[in-house]
Amino acid sequence: MTESSQTRRDDRIPVGISACLQGREVRHDGGHKHSRYCTEVLSRYFRFRSLCPEMGAGLSTPRPAMHLVDTEQGVRLRATRGDKDFTDLMEGFVAGALEGLADLRGFVLMAKSPSCGMERIRVYREDGEVGRRDASGLFAGALMERYPLMPVEEEGRLNDDRLRENFVERVFIYDDWCRLREAGLTPGGLIEFHSRHKFQLLAHCEATYRRLGPMLADLKNRPLDEIADDYIAAFMPAMAKRISPGAHVNTMLHLVGFLRDQLEQADLTLIHEQIEAYRRGEVPLVVPMTLLRGAQSKVGQPYLARQRYLNPYPDALGLRNRV
Repeated sequence: MTESSQTRRDDRIPVGISACLQGREVRHDGGHKHSRYCTEVLSRYFRFRSLCPEMGAGLSTPRPAMHLVDTEQGVRLRATRGDKDFTDLMEGFVAGALEGLADLRGFVLMAKSPSCGMERIRVYREDGEVGRRDASGLFAGALMERYPLMPVEEEGRLNDDRLRENFVERVFIYDDWCRLREAGLTPGGLIEFHSRHKFQLLAHCEATYRRLGPMLADLKNRPLDEIADDYIAAFMPAMAKRISPGAHVNTMLHLVGFLRDQLEQADLTLIHEQIEAYRRGEVPLVVPMTLLRGAQSKVGQPYLARQRYLNPYPDALGLRNRV
């Protein structure tokens, strides 16, 4: 997947984003939380659609700071000072907005927000003390419940090299899945999807890899849509798991097995040396992966040529340089 193929037309992947991360002055204090990584790097491949739930609910900026409060009526969104309650406004907006987000392939959220925070949001007791720190913001929680397969990440967590790489990889895979469904599901299309992503799945979760292959072995024993729903419901959570260096090594060695009979011994030795160097933490993943891609290109191995594990996203993002 080259940069030119992604950017020659505006076929960038549609991804949602909290509006403040695009530099829009929509926060309660009239400020923003501009993410240059999103607007200057990811925007070359993602067509961001911004949304601020609080502004969408009809609130102005500046506005009172808000937090979540546990009450007898459930969790409420209230002003941090005084008892003004914004829950009904927010829930009304969310209920109307979610339907229009079905075409998105991912969402980047603002952390710590009582509306957009993905996780670890504080919920206060009515006496003003923190009761727990395990909630999602009202919009974020509803988004993840409505679209459980959609990759969702907080902007701050994108500073972590592995979390950033994982999120981008999942967005490209989810986009591939959505395109498959939009084009019309067929048995051949489902098998092809699994075939091109199987080594990514192996790296993320070998147990799921071993379970999903047999699920597709007989596509006539159940309705195809039912099989596809069960398949992707297991596939996407597996892809959210972090890949250990050992899992990458195991997967790369599987790929080497397809090349062994076609490469000269010197080439094989070099690939094995760099895989071991990666295992020891001496080189980043991009080093052995580049050798594998070069070897595949050299011998023209057709099965490996289809594997997205070798090219999961545009090289220009440099994501494997740091993992």
